[in-house]
Amino acid sequence: MYIEIITTPNDALKESGFGSLKACHSVLNTIQRMGYGVSLSVCSTKEDLDDVVARRPELVILAVKYIPIENEDNIWLTSFFEQTGINYTGSSRETLEFDSNKVLAKTHLTNKGISTAAYFLAIPDQYKREEDLPIHFPLFLKPLDAANGNGIDDLSFVTNFTEYKNKINSLYKTFKQPVLVEQYLEGREFTVAVIKTSNNDLSVSAVEVIPPVSGNGLRILGAQAKKDDSEKIIRIPERQLKDKVSALAIQAFNALGVRDFGRIDIKTNEKGECFFMEANLVPGMTYSSSYFPQACDIAQGLSYDKVVELIMAGGLARIMSTTPPGLKPDARKILSAVV
Repeated sequence: MYIEIITTPNDALKESGFGSLKACHSVLNTIQRMGYGVSLSVCSTKEDLDDVVARRPELVILAVKYIPIENEDNIWLTSFFEQTGINYTGSSRETLEFDSNKVLAKTHLTNKGISTAAYFLAIPDQYKREEDLPIHFPLFLKPLDAANGNGIDDLSFVTNFTEYKNKINSLYKTFKQPVLVEQYLEGREFTVAVIKTSNNDLSVSAVEVIPPVSGNGLRILGAQAKKDDSEKIIRIPERQLKDKVSALAIQAFNALGVRDFGRIDIKTNEKGECFFMEANLVPGMTYSSSYFPQACDIAQGLSYDKVVELIMAGGLARIMSTTPPGLKPDARKILSAVV
């Protein structure tokens, strides 16, 4: 069996997927230890992707969602490999839009009856005075589609109209798109790694994320905290709360139509009620710092290698379901690797 990991130079990407080349090499090394033929392809053009298709891998592991092409539309990898008949890991283009557009995900889940923080979108000068705002202060402002805490800092928490206007203007100038404005939730923060196993069961790893105390006395999980790895990730000590967080993550995972794996972020209010915040459907896989493998380790004791095996499970199962019986020499190895 031949597998390729597909990434792109992602230093400038807002959504960096698995992470740097170092993270991709960690995944590569794990797959090599499993005994498969595997290579890492750093693709920048459609011609690079055409070369991948010509090699006809049985499975491509998508470490990013798309490849940016200068002066052209991005090439979404799931769509490209669907059209060329190549089996890939992760969710469809339609589902990945819920990752790239936080409001799209929140609206979809709200319509499904799943709790999410109240929100609205805004651009500079759209609202002229505090009384016009759809939600009362305090509010929390962040980019619509940036990942890794980009655009989030102490100034994201606003308590008056002047602070609101300043942050709206700053985010709009930087990201050049409407700003997501949410009701500020005063409770705790959680992230949940969810993996669909080869027999369609869900492996659910829920943990609590504790950001450092910021300058204004709040715990804000912004870009700087993530860059410094200054947040703590711990087991959820209360069984009942862990069950509530896990249940909401499963609801969101299923309602969004996620395939194979994804990470669901959840926050509570002062009453301890749980709310969906966002989905990360190509989660970071940096060995020592990414939330997804850390959550699996802390919540269930799963090694990094085991996490990689599990996120491949869906793709490997699809090989088994589409290959004629006489052409399955690796069947025993495939099944033993992902159970």
